[in-house]
Amino acid sequence: MAQGTDAARTVILTVDDDPGVSRAVARDLRRRYGESYRIVRAESGESALDALRELKLRGDLVAVILADYRMPQMNGIEFLEQALDVYPGARRVLLTAYADTNAAIDAINVVDLDHYLLKPWDPPEEKLYPVLDDLLDAWRATDHRAVPITKVVGHRWSARSSDVREFLARNQVPYRWYSSDEPEGRRLLACAGADGQRLPLVITADGTALVEPEDADLAAQVGLATTPTADFYDLVVIGGGPAGLGAAVYGASEGLRTVLVERSATGGQAGQSSRIENYLGFPDGVSGAQLTDRARRQASKFGAEILTAREVTGLEVNGAARTVRFSDGSAIAAHCVILATGVSYRQLQAPGAEELTGRGVFYGSALTEAAGCQGQDVYIVGGANSAGQAAMYLARGAKSVTLLVRGSSLSASMSHYLIEQITASPNISVRTGTVVDAAHGSDHLEQLTLRDLASGHTELVDAQWVFVFIGAAPLTDWLDGTVLRDQRGFIIAGPDLTADGRPPADWQLDRPPYHLETNVPGVFVAGDARAESAKRVASAVGEGAMAVMLVHRYLEQS
Repeated sequence: MAQGTDAARTVILTVDDDPGVSRAVARDLRRRYGESYRIVRAESGESALDALRELKLRGDLVAVILADYRMPQMNGIEFLEQALDVYPGARRVLLTAYADTNAAIDAINVVDLDHYLLKPWDPPEEKLYPVLDDLLDAWRATDHRAVPITKVVGHRWSARSSDVREFLARNQVPYRWYSSDEPEGRRLLACAGADGQRLPLVITADGTALVEPEDADLAAQVGLATTPTADFYDLVVIGGGPAGLGAAVYGASEGLRTVLVERSATGGQAGQSSRIENYLGFPDGVSGAQLTDRARRQASKFGAEILTAREVTGLEVNGAARTVRFSDGSAIAAHCVILATGVSYRQLQAPGAEELTGRGVFYGSALTEAAGCQGQDVYIVGGANSAGQAAMYLARGAKSVTLLVRGSSLSASMSHYLIEQITASPNISVRTGTVVDAAHGSDHLEQLTLRDLASGHTELVDAQWVFVFIGAAPLTDWLDGTVLRDQRGFIIAGPDLTADGRPPADWQLDRPPYHLETNVPGVFVAGDARAESAKRVASAVGEGAMAVMLVHRYLEQS
């Protein structure tokens, strides 16, 4: 019998309340089909339903279900009726005595029965196997592919559902999305005992069901490392954007015991970019996800440890050690620390925007939402490269894309090549001198109020999708009182610390700070979090590599 690649996980289930009959059926099934199928037996309808729900959550396939008609509490027809809700594609067989044939015939209409077998079925070669062979052939002819990956059941306008999809996608965790108001989504909710009021439901590849999981719990369940393997390292890199990944690659490849700590997903803002076209060595462009995946694998290959969903809340100086504290109260220490925390998009300061975040208002490209924008009118707030890249990506499927730009033109903040592409795109329009005054909607975004800055005129437009790319806010508040920052929160380092010719007030070494060194010796900064940085992927990667070189210099002289 030819089998598909998923046959090893495919189940034939039999249920009979008579233990002797149950064992006999399973024995005959294993003799013929045991090498190609997993035979599961149960001795009550309820236990069989529990087994089916567990198989469903794990993503296993069920090809055929054989049920005895005369079972107490729940007869075979009642069982098959409920089993149909869990595995509607499984072929259904009723085992009956001669006196029950009328009931079996009636069951054809009740549960769309595929076949009924009279007991005893001896010899199976004549009475059982030919029937099962035909049913398995029919089942294999239909599309019942297994889904042994993470499954997410959520609602289109559930903010947390959107966050979870983005978290999994950015961490390169394969998953399949099911809407909670579609049949398969409802089946998965029922199997997990969830009522759908709290979403999303995440079902991991091993069948573990998580309701509205926090990032840390989700990361641990899908196989992402969240716990450090040691208490002390040569180098702790905080932040997993291009600068942090660059530092991790060079630190680990040069023999430093390196751990990278990321609060959400590696890649930073660059990881959310649909396409980066001006990065050296990629003439045809590369998506942020592809670049991030390659860099992450490269860092891991050299031995860097990567922790995900760990939020850093403090940095302390304890003699020669630099101690990094986490939000759960735990800590790790190292000889040196590289701060590569990057920046986040500023929040849209308009009434209604906060309430509708994740329900039509998104920050960054939110590529997992792109499919929902097909044939829709999409608005993008911002005029820098990230906004332009998102506009080009979304324009492939959207009916229209409108860029809302506060400034008078794109040229002040966007690369020339992107401006040319946008100008040549027939379904992208640019509205300069325009801001969002308010966002409107009940359970999701429905309209935007736009205001022209020059005239003050306002306009109400229909909108279900708006992606925000405005400004850059450094993620450095947790460094207050330890590391010097400028008025906007960017970290001051190197020559900027000695602009007046004198070292920082608390600097105790005979030498001035190294180029990327902060006011705390042995603590360096790289990438967008540094004051006056270039805010480009290439420069961030370069600074990550340079910071490692300075770490070596610091360690040699310590």
